[in-house]
Amino acid sequence: MNKDTSSNPAPLFVSASPRVSFCGYSIPHPSEARVNIQVQTTGDPASEVLKDGCQSLINMCEHVRQTLDDAVTKFKNNHVSDTTMDNSP
Repeated sequence: MNKDTSSNPAPLFVSASPRVSFCGYSIPHPSEARVNIQVQTTGDPASEVLKDGCQSLINMCEHVRQTLDDAVTKFKNNHVSDTTMDNSP
């Protein structure tokens, strides 16, 4: 997986906070499994703001996953009922 693609969401969610004046990331070297995230805040501890941003990202991912699971279940239920109706005499 591209490290830029997988690393981009965290700084995006962190920078959405009004407590953040700057948030960016860098990948020190492509062969290293490491990402540096720099957070500059308006006064709150950067570690707290980073944790809050990451929690927002986790919450959004959980919501998307639940929405997808619900849609798949609904589709399967509708598809099964359509199939059983087609097979009736």
